[in-house]
Amino acid sequence: MFHNLRQLVRYRALIQSLVTRELKARYRGSVLGFFWSFINPLLLLVVYSFVFTVVLPGTHPPEIEPYALFMFCGILPWTWFSSSLTEAANSLMSGGNLIKKVLFPAEILPIVSVLSNMMHFFFGLPILVAFLIWFRPTITIVEVLWFPVVVAVQLLFTLGLSLLLAALTVHFRDIKDILSNLLTLWFFATPIIYPMHLAPGTISKAVLNANPMSHFAVSYQEILFYEGPFGHWRWLLAIAFGSALLFLLGYFLFDRLRDSFAEEV
Repeated sequence: MFHNLRQLVRYRALIQSLVTRELKARYRGSVLGFFWSFINPLLLLVVYSFVFTVVLPGTHPPEIEPYALFMFCGILPWTWFSSSLTEAANSLMSGGNLIKKVLFPAEILPIVSVLSNMMHFFFGLPILVAFLIWFRPTITIVEVLWFPVVVAVQLLFTLGLSLLLAALTVHFRDIKDILSNLLTLWFFATPIIYPMHLAPGTISKAVLNANPMSHFAVSYQEILFYEGPFGHWRWLLAIAFGSALLFLLGYFLFDRLRDSFAEEV
């Protein structure tokens, strides 16, 4: 396993090439092209802002105003996460022609899914920065330095889960259908449209604490939205350790099932 893991470094040019191809293919033929990477998160923000400020006003506490900025801090990384899992789960089936080639490393396909969606996350950041300049111009250097750490830990967590799902979905096709419903439940079990401290009861708080995406959402909110020092770093370090274990587990399972992929896809 560790030998194959080290070999991934050799394929960095191939990964870069496939990510570029994926980004170009996504908007090929559309009028606005790459601009959709900026427009999609903006439209998502408009929809949620309309629902929670016009249709359901007064459903959020005043301490999370401006609410649009609060939501955007969570929705942007969540979109990266959920899109990565959805595409990675289907990546081996859709890339069947590639993995039937003897020398093609199959693990590249879910990795490309995660990295291409991470690029869309980065494309959405200028909109988030514009909101920050408008609403919260006092973000500190220390908070800025924590931001790439949170992104790196989320990348490791998403890669581990994506490898796991990609390998299992080849043998259990129902996973890709279950996944969309599971992600909807996961979204509402993550403090993105509400602050974590408003979760009612001990059980709800325990569920949120056990949810790694809760700690990513809170980390982004503390860095980008709330005033004051970043206090969630202990949780983030614990999640980083868990994400490293998840990545090794995901790669281990992927490596063990590797030989069966060509027959099943």
